[in-house]
Amino acid sequence: MMAATMGSVLRGTLHWYYRLLGTMCFAGYAPIASGTVGSAVALALFWFLPFTDNGTVAISFALVGLLLGIPAATWIERQHGDDPSIFVFDEAVGMWLALVFLPKIWWVALSSFLLFRLFDIVKPQPARYFDQQHGGAGIMMDDVIAGIYANFIMQMVLLFM
Repeated sequence: MMAATMGSVLRGTLHWYYRLLGTMCFAGYAPIASGTVGSAVALALFWFLPFTDNGTVAISFALVGLLLGIPAATWIERQHGDDPSIFVFDEAVGMWLALVFLPKIWWVALSSFLLFRLFDIVKPQPARYFDQQHGGAGIMMDDVIAGIYANFIMQMVLLFM
């Protein structure tokens, strides 16, 4: 009896954690443009957390986010159907990847945000391939690709300025 109760408490805690993480502290419940809201929350976190000034730490942060996001995305997809709009942690990870190794300058951050949102909406390959896959990895990876594309473009802009 005690083990069954403990198991249900652990499952409930895990489900609460997946919902909290997956919705970026409930930003995913924004009534319109939840992906943009999730990206903006991720940008604010990245901007104000001091350790993101170090590119190696920042990329590690994004990669850990990817690893934590896959099971959360899988769980939320099982509860709400294919790639539910409330799950915005994929946008957070993609946004963080769009910003790593870039200087913390307001116009760079804003440009990275806009490029990330563009690539997340347009979904150039292989992002489109991942977007068509089911499960947490597919949900996360299309935004990872969009973030990498945005970062690459910003690196080129800064290189040639």
